[in-house]
Amino acid sequence: MLLSLLLATFFAVRSVFGCADHTGLQRGHLSPRHLARKRAEVSTTNPSYISADWAYDASYNWGAIRPEYATCQTGTQQSPIALSLTNGLSLHHHPTFENYDRDVVGNWTNWGYGPAYTLDHPKDDYTSLPKLKWDNQTAYLKGWHIHAPADHSVGGDRSKAELHLVHVNDKGLELAVLSIRLDPGSAPSPFFEQLPEMVPFVTGPGRSPTQDVAPDTKEEDKPKVVPDVSMNVALSLDGVDRFSEFWTYKGSLTSPPCREGIRWFVARTILFTSVDQMRAILGACTYSARQEQEVWLHEINSA
Repeated sequence: MLLSLLLATFFAVRSVFGCADHTGLQRGHLSPRHLARKRAEVSTTNPSYISADWAYDASYNWGAIRPEYATCQTGTQQSPIALSLTNGLSLHHHPTFENYDRDVVGNWTNWGYGPAYTLDHPKDDYTSLPKLKWDNQTAYLKGWHIHAPADHSVGGDRSKAELHLVHVNDKGLELAVLSIRLDPGSAPSPFFEQLPEMVPFVTGPGRSPTQDVAPDTKEEDKPKVVPDVSMNVALSLDGVDRFSEFWTYKGSLTSPPCREGIRWFVARTILFTSVDQMRAILGACTYSARQEQEVWLHEINSA
């Protein structure tokens, strides 16, 4: 009788303190496909969780959600990957920058998971934007956004956040990403000092940082946008010695549909912020780091 009572008490307490994820859904009772769908429903009633039909903390199975995401599971050059000094540093594909050293104007917002900035340009004309060149390739800076924590680890260490400067071809298709890891240091970063107050992450359905807001999005679910914000993006390059030391590899977008064909440049140097700047960045972020992928046909630092 005493044993039965003790067992009943144990399971009652376990049911109260059992580990559930932050959506309030108990783990282990739903398949990843149904969990992602359920999270999409929860996001409409729980403002603390941002989701479409996929979630960063379930990135291990994005390919099972819908056919369009199959590359997330079957791709051979998926990002991000773990990097290390044992990989060496790149002696090839050196990036150069044109038209970066000037003020640009754009929209300051939050892409649903962290701070983001999109440069103004004539419709469907990207060639007037700052240029990134390597080998015989040219790409144009469309904008930047932040992930927290960092997507790429280096030597097993993961920075507080990661800045992605997204470059597109002349048709607007993503072609290259400059990746800069962010950590708190002892002095303010000039790059972040020039920005307005951080925009909080939106409470509506999330979206990829490379996607525009859907036309049918409810007004209350649209992210706040601060237009006509002037900034010098080159200050981010100055903070990492203009990518004088870097890793490079063939990779993908880090959110569905995980399209490959993206040239990644990851700066060895970390861009340091002040403590207050980092707290402001993290306060405008929610978890957005995809699970690191196995190295396969990424050709890290290869010629």
